[in-house]
Amino acid sequence: MNSFSSKLVEEVVNELAKLPGIGKKTALRLVLHLLKQDIPEVEKLGKSIIKMRNEIKFCKKCFNISDSEICEICNNPKRNHNIICIVEDIRDVMAIENTAQYSGIYHILGGIISPMDGIGPNDLNITPLIEKVKSGNIKEIIMALPTTIEGDTTNFYIYKQIKNTGVKASVIARGISIGDDLEYADEITLGRSIINRTPYEDSVSE
Repeated sequence: MNSFSSKLVEEVVNELAKLPGIGKKTALRLVLHLLKQDIPEVEKLGKSIIKMRNEIKFCKKCFNISDSEICEICNNPKRNHNIICIVEDIRDVMAIENTAQYSGIYHILGGIISPMDGIGPNDLNITPLIEKVKSGNIKEIIMALPTTIEGDTTNFYIYKQIKNTGVKASVIARGISIGDDLEYADEITLGRSIINRTPYEDSVSE
């Protein structure tokens, strides 16, 4: 038996419930909250979501989300453009930026190598990274990927590609628990793991 007295409400609840971390109960609470708001406020929310989706761009240099072709981080002359921090996705950039302990630039892979999920090197933004490293302007790359088998596999693959370029390769210190995503690490721990990064060669034996 359908528990909704309104098809309009049911439709919005079903759409919101598709979002990660949002179940039917939470979706219903959100919808009921919106119904209590003035129409202009709800319209403002709807328009901002549509505007974001239509106008958002991905930085041509690092693949971060941006309002312009090049993101604010890549455009900032005060950042150290000789150091690249390699991360899995956009959430990791936000987590590291919140630590205020890193002043270089980023490169977002858009995932990690995971054969079980059918994700290989060619499915990620690895080729642009290698081209960047081989350009001769990069002095160090910091691999800040998840401390999982997939993350370690991706680190190793990237390291093999840049091994003979003379660019220093580092990994964040293992202050981050095995299997943890960067976005869930507290800022102090994450900040220290970047500051206390170690040479990649010391973290693995070939």
